[in-house]
This record gives sequence, C-alpha cells and structure tokens, in this order.
Amino acid sequence: MANALEITRLTMNFGGLRALDAVDLTIGYGEIVALIGPNGAGKTTLFNCITGIYLPSEGDVVLTAKDGTRTRVNGMKPNRVTECGMARTFQNIRLFQNMTVLENVMIGRHCRMHAGIPGAVMRNRATREEEKQVVADSYAILERFGLDRFADEFAKNLPYGAQRRLEIARAMATEPFLLLLDEPAAGMNARETRELDETIVRLRREDKLSILLIEHDMKLVMSLSDRIYVVDYGKKIAEGTPEAISRNPDVIKAYLGEEIDA
Repeated sequence: MANALEITRLTMNFGGLRALDAVDLTIGYGEIVALIGPNGAGKTTLFNCITGIYLPSEGDVVLTAKDGTRTRVNGMKPNRVTECGMARTFQNIRLFQNMTVLENVMIGRHCRMHAGIPGAVMRNRATREEEKQVVADSYAILERFGLDRFADEFAKNLPYGAQRRLEIARAMATEPFLLLLDEPAAGMNARETRELDETIVRLRREDKLSILLIEHDMKLVMSLSDRIYVVDYGKKIAEGTPEAISRNPDVIKAYLGEEIDA
C-alpha cells in the first residue's frame, strides 16, 4: 500500500540560503511520525512547503488518499491542499480571536460545503439545510474536544490549552486523513500536555489519522511516535524508532551533546 505522504528530495532556497536540502520523508497510514531538530533546523519550513505556503525549489510532495488517489501538491494553494485531505496547526496560535469558538470550527467545514456563490446569494433550501448541518457537525466536533461549553465564547477568551485544542478541532473539521501539528505542546503545562497526548492517540485510533508532529517536548515525542526524523541545518541526519533515535550519536551531537531522555 502507498504511503499517506511521500516527500522526495525536498529542497527550499531563500536567495543564497538553503533552508532544506534534499529531504526525503514518508508517513504510512495510521502512523504517528515526529520531526525534530534544533531551532532553525528547517522543520517549520518543511511544513510550509508541504502545505502550500511555500513553493519548494526542488522535489516532490505527494499525497495518497485512502481511496488510492495520488496528488502532487507542490505549487497548490493552501486551500486546495486542505481539500486534498491534509490539515495543519501552527506553532503560534492562529485562531480567529474575535469570532466564537463554534464559528472557528465552522470555518474549517467550509472546504467541505457544496453551496457556491449562487446558493449563498439566493439562500435556497439546499443551502439553508447545509448551513444547519455545518452548525450541527461543528458542535459535535467541539463535544469531542471538550470545548462545547465554550461554543459561544470568543476564541480569545479561552484558556491557553483550550485554544490549542480549538486549533486541532478546526483542523479536524476539514476531514483530513493527514494531520500536521506544529509544536502543539508549546506553552502548555504538564496537565495540558498529558491531555494533548491522549487527544493525539485518540484521533489516530478513532479517525485512522496519519499524523506528522513537530515538537520540542522529547518525552511527548518519544511516547507518541512510531518513527522519528531528525533534521539539522536543513538536512535529514537520522530516522528510526524512538529507541534508535535516542541513541544515535549524530542526533545527540545536534542537540548540543545532551542525551535525549527516552
């Protein structure tokens, strides 16, 4: 069976700076894969190339949906990439702060709506029914993430950990088969991190998701990941199981000589 995501020799140049240098990476169906490396190693740049924010200088990014449809997403706009089944969160929270929690999730449902401009203008019965369904579906997603009690609150009023969960909930509203999480535990306390761990495991189990994770919390990475890729100065320097990565001398050197606590 093909992989959910195949990245081949992905290269990204910014003028004379090579931020990514011929990176190869794959994610199987239902697999949780972590991407780690020191600050400035190119991790978020890779996410931006995958999701259409940057156009890679070289290489291929191919998605394979569960029905076997293969799509080369290089050069696609971010909304088209999302329609193909890949969703992401961001290192810095990017919610619509002055919209309600429910409205934030409803925006995520937009790419799965069928009513076009004529339907929005004419407000025919099919459009009205679809809008009702979007509200119902969005509320159900909030319930899954324990956010339903905040449905009518502005996103900016949520506790920090709840805002992180809302970002994931909005991403899930797009119905992805591949979810990219960019430092989802950043700024979380120990309890919030444990809840995040449980949420990611549940999403993989219940939704059969493939997940690519950037994270600096090594305990979270080691407990969640099936495989780990390590990048440094834009190059992939290692890949393997958490146990193998924790003992890899190149990885230890990249982390300034500090042992990774597995």
